[in-house]
Amino acid sequence: MNAIIFSAVWGVVMMFSGLFAKNKQTITFMAIAGLLLLTGANLLHACGTWVINIDTHETLQFDSMGLFFNTVAFFSALLYVILSGKDIERTGVHVAEYYALIFFVLCGVSILTSFNGLLMLFLGVEIMTIPLYILTGADKRNLKSNEASLKYFLMGSFSTGIMLMGIALIYGATGRFGLSIGTVSTSTTGLGMRPSFLEIGGLILLFVAMCFKVSAAPFHFWTPDVYDGAPSVFTSFMATIVKSAGFFAFIKLMEPRTAILGDTWSIILPLVIVATLLVGNITAVFQQSVKRMLAYSSIAQAGFMLFALYGTSDMSKEGLVLYAFSYSIATIGLFAVLIRLKDYSLDGFNGLAAQHPMIAFSAAVFLLSLAGIPLTAGFFAKYYMLSAAVKAGGIFWLVILAVLLAAVSVYYYFRVIQSMYFKSGQPEWASPLSRSFAWTLLALAALLLYTGLFPTDVLKFIYF
Repeated sequence: MNAIIFSAVWGVVMMFSGLFAKNKQTITFMAIAGLLLLTGANLLHACGTWVINIDTHETLQFDSMGLFFNTVAFFSALLYVILSGKDIERTGVHVAEYYALIFFVLCGVSILTSFNGLLMLFLGVEIMTIPLYILTGADKRNLKSNEASLKYFLMGSFSTGIMLMGIALIYGATGRFGLSIGTVSTSTTGLGMRPSFLEIGGLILLFVAMCFKVSAAPFHFWTPDVYDGAPSVFTSFMATIVKSAGFFAFIKLMEPRTAILGDTWSIILPLVIVATLLVGNITAVFQQSVKRMLAYSSIAQAGFMLFALYGTSDMSKEGLVLYAFSYSIATIGLFAVLIRLKDYSLDGFNGLAAQHPMIAFSAAVFLLSLAGIPLTAGFFAKYYMLSAAVKAGGIFWLVILAVLLAAVSVYYYFRVIQSMYFKSGQPEWASPLSRSFAWTLLALAALLLYTGLFPTDVLKFIYF
């Protein structure tokens, strides 16, 4: 509850700060202070030291896994603002409003990690996504940004309608909005007990709606255009923290209910995973724009996160938290470099290692982690995802296919490394680079390498 209240209140504070603070840098410092307070309040809740107790009538349920995911999300948001705060200031004149919307998104994230009913799931998804429609169209002078915002809004509204229909069907079948298995309704026939048709239909609609939200194929088609058209500084935020929170809610929603779908689940889930991995990896190979390549690679990363839906043990959630941690840090760091470049194509990275070796090394580590190369955090993130699926009795050929397609991803990630280290050129920068920026990137790269060597040091905080 601490995180929900603090994020909502600080979002209001940021919204009104624009009336009094005319200096954009001051507003950024206020946002950083708010993220520090938010992270601290969430940690106090996780430790049981100080908790704001409000009776939510069991619509919210806080556990160590959800609170630790909040910590990862807030820490990633803090790094995001530290690295890209100046770029947010350059996006437009409404800097305070941008930060207010980011805090409202984090409020939605906090609800999605603790919801205990379908209505709170709906509220969390909407509170998280509605501010993103505005942030996507923040660059009003750019037609691509306007188009991306409209497309995101239309697709988001459509998927929300599907979600509400699914919730209505489940309520009609069970008479409750709860998530526990005890709310499952069954009908008695000569063949024994079986779930009602309404409940199965509602679950399938919820599955489709959540696939829209996390950009899983074949419901991914909005993702490349929206990510490419949105201001790059906000694409970084959307593709990491928001997507990871969507997957956490996805697992929490489907985990107690997969048995209801029976054989249908064992058919639908592998098809969606295969389609997502194929579309994301194969399409990313042909991209010349690094930003668009990262948009398609985010779809491929979603394919790996979907493996967590196979797991019925804590290993799947542990793997998802580790995946969110490694993926968010690597993507935020890589986008921080990309935003500073004038040219988003592969040629824009030519000669970066010769001009800025520290930045090039950090970017290379981020790319290696996204590819899942050993000794990086991304390797163990993928390992935990696949292990959770195998442990839960997942299809072994699907795991082998995922490993093969992960090898395909190595190709398009290494194309960027090749441009930085093996091609000559002079990268053109849209904004000056500071020494603190380079050292911050290097610290993030070191954190990814440390996590790749000692992943349990991160996971042990879940049960602290």
